[in-house]
Amino acid sequence: MARHGMAQHGTVWYGTAWHGTAWHGMVWHSMAQHGMAQHLDCLEQWAAGTRAVGLAWCPSLRTSGPSSQPLGIGRDSPGAGRVQAAAPQAHRGAHLPLPQPDQDEELPVECEDPAGEGQRGWEGAPAAAEEEPCRLVLSTASSILRDTEICELGSQLPPRLTQQPWHLLYSTRRDGFSLRTLYRSGARPDSPALLLIRDTEAQAFGAFSASAIRTSSGFYGTGETFLFSFCPELKVFRWTGRNNFFVKGDVNLLMVGGGSGRFGLWLDGDLHHGGSQPCETFDNETLSHREEFCIQDLEMWGLA
Repeated sequence: MARHGMAQHGTVWYGTAWHGTAWHGMVWHSMAQHGMAQHLDCLEQWAAGTRAVGLAWCPSLRTSGPSSQPLGIGRDSPGAGRVQAAAPQAHRGAHLPLPQPDQDEELPVECEDPAGEGQRGWEGAPAAAEEEPCRLVLSTASSILRDTEICELGSQLPPRLTQQPWHLLYSTRRDGFSLRTLYRSGARPDSPALLLIRDTEAQAFGAFSASAIRTSSGFYGTGETFLFSFCPELKVFRWTGRNNFFVKGDVNLLMVGGGSGRFGLWLDGDLHHGGSQPCETFDNETLSHREEFCIQDLEMWGLA
């Protein structure tokens, strides 16, 4: 190579002239001047050795002249990947940098990850729903229903009664077993009543009346009256519209719902025994496991 004039250009191959105008100017000119095209086969052999010192060979020199763009020959230069990718088949065993996708290139659907998804603090994550406050507020704890059951039952009450404090008007644990005492509990005449019962088989059920529970000569109440049972999930039986047999009470018997000689719920005068049957008023199931049951605890709640 030196005898063909390459050495006369100084540090052309390893100096700055390699990356500068010397490659495009002096070297190419020198090769043309001295007939170096016939020695390109020798240069290809030399190019295999240049990789050992971090240089790359551009085989396009065989057919094309100097490029109008600077050739990035260094291994760390921006064009190194493109030059090496065009290397002859005989040299493809060398390590080639992996091509990187353009920033605007879309990834395959199966490779895409929604922006921020799965990362801590992702703004797209659904916010935790606020827990709705319990609509049935009791002034004291109930000995029959748990807090979760009270909240479930509270959602079934008329909206006008939500968030109002309910007071324990009567309790068999506190006041003894007597229907007469229940009638004398001191409830307001316009106060609704919530009757909670637990039988000796630990089944919880009861009734809601839009009117105070009292003695009467006939049935009274409104269509807001309903029966319910936890067996173990809450079941509510509302007015069917077939009759108006909502509530009726005397000193010996309290009845809620009826028709054809059957009562949705009934309690005897000493509050020791009761019963439940399907009735036309509410089209209810039997509230207890048996049609007749023994009362273990009974509570009546009302508004103060």
